[in-house]
Amino acid sequence: MQANSKVAKTIDEYIEQFPASVQEILQKLRATIKKTAPAAEETISYQMPAFKYHGMLVYFAGHKNHIGFYPTSSPMKAFKGRLTNYKTSKGAIQFPINDTIPLTLIKDIVKFRVKENLEKENAKLKKKK
Repeated sequence: MQANSKVAKTIDEYIEQFPASVQEILQKLRATIKKTAPAAEETISYQMPAFKYHGMLVYFAGHKNHIGFYPTSSPMKAFKGRLTNYKTSKGAIQFPINDTIPLTLIKDIVKFRVKENLEKENAKLKKKK
């Protein structure tokens, strides 16, 4: 749920739509992803902030009661043991808005996704040869 109906064209525009306390959380999440995957490109996809690196890497979004983090489905299995304190679905994790965002977990998931995307890219290149 975005703070208003304006469709953001950049991550900055997206984050600006939220109250200051939520903006701070979203900026921390964004900075953590950028630091972990510095070559990743910021974009808006499905009306959410997202990062691309040899394909889509991760998405995130602000909601009324939580921050949604969408790393696709494979990390959900790989990090299952570390996600037990959070509401999850096939490709999403909900971090309650009043709790501290687990930035180490975010870093580990982003590293996992970078590695996964690079492996897929290398596999494609090998098939072409």
